[in-house]
Parts: sequence; structure tokens; C-alpha cells
Amino acid sequence: MMLVREAMTPHAEWITPDISLAEVARRMRDNAIGCLPVGENDRLIGMITDRDLVCRGVAEGLDCNADKAHQVMTRGITWCFEDESVDDALARMEEKQIHHMPVLSRQKRIIGILSLSDLALRGPRNLSAKVFTLAARDARLHASGSTARH
Repeated sequence: MMLVREAMTPHAEWITPDISLAEVARRMRDNAIGCLPVGENDRLIGMITDRDLVCRGVAEGLDCNADKAHQVMTRGITWCFEDESVDDALARMEEKQIHHMPVLSRQKRIIGILSLSDLALRGPRNLSAKVFTLAARDARLHASGSTARH
């Protein structure tokens, strides 16, 4: 059984909810990442993805220099612990229809991010079909114009 800590991307960068959307975009660009956990008062309060920036920020006409991360972030974040099995984590990702999930230590500190890409690259072979199915489902949704959470 593979644990999340063995497949995740370690050392997740996170942001505060009061930084500008332009700064969020710069951090994503500079770090070649598509999502950032949002924290406040040492607690995980949300997640912002590149899709959130476009669909909630740009499409709604927000000012990237004046408006803040909390205006476009997703609240009610699904997360996992580093010592959970990747099978359980993937099942949760499938259920919640998400591609990225913050990974917490048992002390509830953000220590990484688990993504479908991580699972495809480093996960056990027996998960490959499930990862493929989840990614293909989302590709079909995008092709049809439907919106799915990421």
C-alpha cells in the first residue's frame, strides 16, 4: 500500500486571502503550478486554481491588481493526511471531482499537494486506470462546455 507522502509534491507554497489576483497569477507562473492553498491564522481556508482566476476573476471583470484571492478561491477544501493511502485519497478526489488536494501532517500543517499528475507519475500501477478515468471524465466535460470543479 502506497502512502500519500510517497506520491505527493512536497513543500506546497500557500498564500493568504488578501493578496492580489495579479500576485496569485505571478506565483503560479513563477512556480509552474496550477493551484495554491489559501491559509489564514494558521488554518487552511481555501484553494485557488488557475481556472478560478480565469472563470471567477477575469470572466467576472475583477481588477487583478485591486481584487483579492479570497474573492475567487474555493472554500470548503477537501484535504488528506500524509499517512493515508493513495487509494483513499484518489477515491476522495473522485468523489469531490477535484484534481488537487492539500496534504496535511497529523499536526494539521500543510506539507504538500497531491494531484492527479502526481498519481499518474508516482502512484502505483493499479491506480492508473482510475486516474485515467477521472482525467478523461473531466476532459469530456471541458469538451462539452460543462463546468467541473478542479
